[in-house]
Amino acid sequence: MKTEQMILTGNNGWEIKSDNNLKATAQLVLIFGNSIMLKEKKHFDHIRLSYPNAEIVGCSTAGEIFQEEIFNSSIVCTAIFFESTTIKVVFEPIDSMDDSFNIGERLVGKLDTSNLSHILVLSEGLNINGSELTKGFNSHLNDKVSVTGGLAGDLANFNETVIVYNKPGVKNIVLAIGFYGPNIQIGYGSLGGWDSFGVDRLVTKSKANVLFELDGQPALALYKKYLGTHAASLPSSALLFPLSFLQSETQTPIVRTVLSIDEATGSMIFAGDIPEGYYVRLMKANFEKLIDGAIGAAEMSKTSLKGGEPDLAILISCVGRKLVMKQRVEEELEHVREVLGKTTAISGFYSYGEISPVKPFEKHCELHNQTMTITVFKEI
Repeated sequence: MKTEQMILTGNNGWEIKSDNNLKATAQLVLIFGNSIMLKEKKHFDHIRLSYPNAEIVGCSTAGEIFQEEIFNSSIVCTAIFFESTTIKVVFEPIDSMDDSFNIGERLVGKLDTSNLSHILVLSEGLNINGSELTKGFNSHLNDKVSVTGGLAGDLANFNETVIVYNKPGVKNIVLAIGFYGPNIQIGYGSLGGWDSFGVDRLVTKSKANVLFELDGQPALALYKKYLGTHAASLPSSALLFPLSFLQSETQTPIVRTVLSIDEATGSMIFAGDIPEGYYVRLMKANFEKLIDGAIGAAEMSKTSLKGGEPDLAILISCVGRKLVMKQRVEEELEHVREVLGKTTAISGFYSYGEISPVKPFEKHCELHNQTMTITVFKEI
């Protein structure tokens, strides 16, 4: 596998950061960028002219990752040449959030699962139920193929996210990239680093990803009480105080982030399901644990590789982590670099949700929030 990268910023225009002469040979180009910029035809046309034979895919972000740096108004472009791996890109439009499970099923149905090594998913970030989407994938894959990826972002605006698939960005799309062949090694890891506080609250009324009641009380009113002065900044302030729940006593907690609120019904809409009968607990940031989570995710991702440094790492970290760490946010990228090695090409984005199995070597994917999720690739 070979990679090369270029970046577009408002100050400097397009800059080639590494050049391995892949213009005619790259099969895949991953682009992560500002939602407004990704919709501009002139920017897409430049990428298409640079890589005329590649599948060009990507999404809008809550911050673009390029090596150990973070940008908020850029397009980061990573071109990839596979020596012995083939890829297939498929997509599905989103007609309704209620169709999220079926979208996952249909995407798998469009991929030939024989000789399929891995699926990377890039999804609309707002009009999707991410946990139902992952359930749709799992229902057809039967835990035999790993799935990682993330939900597109829009800084902290929660206004519009877009997906790129061989044309300028459009909203309400989910795409999946299938990687085929025995010579591609894939590793992944996903960890958070948040502290829980307060008492456990029983989910007494919910429907899919909409939470109506906790302990028989309107969920939004109770949540605002916990947030105090932060309540005035909802829904963006909810990124600092996610909820977690345990699917069972033996499993790792799953974290959920609020996407929007409904004052009329006193409800909160999350990136994934909040099942009735589960106990949830409020979470808050612990800076050192957030950094440790990024390090742990990088270490987990390397355990699946048969030695050596990855050729490519895709980092998908939650926008909530970026807001909490503020000017120190690049520290998590620097620590990831130390784990992965000096030669690994790094790209990625800050997201509205992350998709990955909970543990290395497991292939049952879940939607996560507030994690650093890393997927590494290496050809042998």
